[in-house]
Amino acid sequence: MAGIKDTNEADLIEQVKAGQRRAFDRLVEPHAPRLLALARRMLASTPEAEEAVQNALASVWINRRRLDSGRPVGGYLTTVILNKCRDRLRRRKAASFLGFGQGLEEAVAPDDAPDPESSALDRQELARVKLEIERLPVRLREALVLVAIDGRSQREAAELLGVSEKTVETRVYRARNRLREKLEFS
Repeated sequence: MAGIKDTNEADLIEQVKAGQRRAFDRLVEPHAPRLLALARRMLASTPEAEEAVQNALASVWINRRRLDSGRPVGGYLTTVILNKCRDRLRRRKAASFLGFGQGLEEAVAPDDAPDPESSALDRQELARVKLEIERLPVRLREALVLVAIDGRSQREAAELLGVSEKTVETRVYRARNRLREKLEFS
């Protein structure tokens, strides 16, 4: 069964390389929710994540000749998304340093949970965790998001990030320790 899917993906990649837009849509559609979730976690902003995914997919389309029908496309798409997120984080950091974008924090939508008080406390705690994850250095955040949140193995994360499994393990460990310290004393 997996061979049929792989062959289908390889065929789609060849069609995409030939310039068939519908094949591109069929190729990336199964990956889109996961890619958007990854970008949201990296950028902590839904609008920015959506824009990053759109830019990444446009970049993949423009550079479609780089696609390799012998390799799964999921890893390649994830790498492109991570690169777009890194670019956005660098621009955000530069803008913050220069004083641009002050007061543009993302609004938190209200939750329709039955118990408003506990929901409010849960949202506050989640906002604290998201903020602390956002404050992590990019390399630690990438490893943490891929392994602990996105559910990838350390091997997969290592391949996507271009580092060793031990490096991913160390980064996740350091990220968790920093979060534990920040959330414990906040």
